[in-house]
Amino acid sequence: MKFPQIRLLLHPISTLSEKNIGKTGKKNEPTYYDNIMPKLRFRVIEAAFGKKAVEVKQPSQRPTEYFAKYVFNRAKMQQYLAPDIYNKLIDVIDNGAPLDRDMADEVASGIKSWAISLGVTHYSHWFQPLTEGTAEKHDAFVEHDGNGGMIEEFSGKLLVQQEPDASSFPNGGIRNTFEARGYSAWDPSSPVFIVDDTLCIPTVFIAYTGEALDYKTPLLKSLRAVNQAALDVCHYFNPEVKKVFTYLGWEQEYFLVDEGLYAARPDLLLTGRTLMGHESSKNQQLEDHYFGAIPPRVVAFMKDLEIKSLELGIPVKTRHNEVAPNQFELAPIYEECNLAVDHNMQLMSLMRNVARNHGFRVLLHEKPFKGVNGSGKHNNWSLGTDTGLQLHAPGKTPEDNLRFVTFVVNTLMAVYRHNGLLKASIMSANNAHRLGANEAPPAIISSFLGKQLSEVLDRLEMSSNDELVNIEGKRGMKLDIPQIPELLIDNTDRNRTSPFAFTGNRFEFRAPGSEGNCASAMIALNSAVAEQLADFKTEVDALINSGEEKIPAILSVLRRLIKESKPIRFDGNGYSDEWKTEAARRGLDCETSCPLIFDNYLKPETVAMFEQTGVMTRKELEARNEVKWETYTKKIQIEARVLGDLAMNHIIPVATKYQSELIDNAYRTTKLFPAEKASWLTAKNIGLIEQIAEHNNFIEENVACMIQARKVANRIENEREKAIAYHDTVTPMLESIRYHIDELELIVDNQMWPLPKYRELLFIR
Repeated sequence: MKFPQIRLLLHPISTLSEKNIGKTGKKNEPTYYDNIMPKLRFRVIEAAFGKKAVEVKQPSQRPTEYFAKYVFNRAKMQQYLAPDIYNKLIDVIDNGAPLDRDMADEVASGIKSWAISLGVTHYSHWFQPLTEGTAEKHDAFVEHDGNGGMIEEFSGKLLVQQEPDASSFPNGGIRNTFEARGYSAWDPSSPVFIVDDTLCIPTVFIAYTGEALDYKTPLLKSLRAVNQAALDVCHYFNPEVKKVFTYLGWEQEYFLVDEGLYAARPDLLLTGRTLMGHESSKNQQLEDHYFGAIPPRVVAFMKDLEIKSLELGIPVKTRHNEVAPNQFELAPIYEECNLAVDHNMQLMSLMRNVARNHGFRVLLHEKPFKGVNGSGKHNNWSLGTDTGLQLHAPGKTPEDNLRFVTFVVNTLMAVYRHNGLLKASIMSANNAHRLGANEAPPAIISSFLGKQLSEVLDRLEMSSNDELVNIEGKRGMKLDIPQIPELLIDNTDRNRTSPFAFTGNRFEFRAPGSEGNCASAMIALNSAVAEQLADFKTEVDALINSGEEKIPAILSVLRRLIKESKPIRFDGNGYSDEWKTEAARRGLDCETSCPLIFDNYLKPETVAMFEQTGVMTRKELEARNEVKWETYTKKIQIEARVLGDLAMNHIIPVATKYQSELIDNAYRTTKLFPAEKASWLTAKNIGLIEQIAEHNNFIEENVACMIQARKVANRIENEREKAIAYHDTVTPMLESIRYHIDELELIVDNQMWPLPKYRELLFIR
């Protein structure tokens, strides 16, 4: 349903011509505010609440039959490629064998045949620039045939490489505006897929001079680094292992808002979050939304999204209500990290499109509503081998458990050494609103292990012999209820306040934000772990070469690492003020300023780690930080402009209009009643009139101050210093101005308030 009247609301009031505000030219005709503003908001609300679920046409097949329908996976490769080409391509994918151009032509021909059979007319290199989104340029499968006609063509050259404009994407100064050349290159390890009529080819994106301008390039390098380092350590225990995989299972949280209400909120439209709005009397305090019954309209959206996701090979599995009203979660089966990142980026784009078909808008901002939980994207991370071993899972023998402890302890050490970097990898202007609140991990990286594993590490640290450890598996718990079967209890509890928690066979990195690219956190984590594992092997080998036996050498190094990494282990309440004090005492990074947190990328130990692992160079790190600082500045700048416009052109005029009505009422009361009674009757109105004046004055003065602060900050040329200035001078004003607007919302007549309120935005009917 469309709401053309909303267009009026999105214009600043000043542009509607002052002649038309309060003066219509016709006697006794209502003013603009009387006639348009109140009716608009309530029409939008009425239409939104009256919507019914869109019927979703279910496929006739079972999900297993249409899964990956639009993906050129191995089954399609076998069907459309010659056997020798198929085997060569699998060798490229699995073992990193070189891809020659002749083979690329054969693969491109097979892909084209498959794509055309599904009605595809265009192809695109699909990549992930430093914008947190994806990019694509569509080209048709057509070329001149030399006889005045056209032929459908798609060569290996077009499959393997294209040339996007490298200066038009964020690049941190690596490419000047006049230096436009850059390259996208096919990543065969992530299968091509079809969206609508376009064949999408996952690619890396690099500058003409070779530097990475995307997330995929350093992610692939970090996966290579952790594979090699983990493989070397794994060979201490399992020499037959040939490859170590990094697995990722993301959990995508999001909000849904009715499209009409969204369009009536310019702040949501332009910034992704509400810059004003008093919290609803009822929000999440009854804890009745979490895992509750899913509204029918939302179920219809979820079904549609799941069908389209499965067709794209995204193995979505879990759906449920989250804690906040209108908040939901979707999670897939775990996958290899590179593919999981690609699937998450596909999913976020798909969510936005599917939501509009159901009259919704998806909000992926980390904190779209003040006073209720924000949205994260928990990254469940682990390592596994080509032989089926899970390196972060306890084993059945003491030797298996030593391997498990080895990888857990080295992961803890990596997180300890680079806890500031891990925080920087997930930090943004948006996520800064969420981190540290009472639903998200604090802005201090720590790791929760659970009682049993903590005791195992403590016992190992204190032991003086080389006896291997035993770790209990799941134990049974019998309830005194006849119908209920025995429960299997995990060997570790969960801690929602821990940013990096061990959950039985993996670590859950809970700090990444819902809108960000998972790759950022995974690049930092993989690289840190790769460095630590390489250092561990160097130290163990040195002991072995000096004559010590392998097991005692491993245990000796592990004891030191357990002791050294102890500051990162914390099993208590991460939200408490006591923990902030304790974390600072332990030497953990407790910085809360977003621009300053980014400095962790340029610390000498960070640069050395990335260069040692071959993931990124100093130049690339410096460029990415320039992008991060500039992006932070621009986001705060946009929010400040939007808030200023809404305050001065929407809120102040409405509040002043209501104030005028109160004044008029008070004036008429004094004329109608005796002085003593009139004074009593008008006392409340006078109090409200004064409150409105105070709030209006504060808003007007501080909007002017905010504009001046932006002007001062904008004159700073250094991107880091400019971002710091925006953080220190502009960001605090957003909250102070908001407070007074939210107070006005409680005072001004509900019929006059121009924007949908939280109680209307947060509850789907």
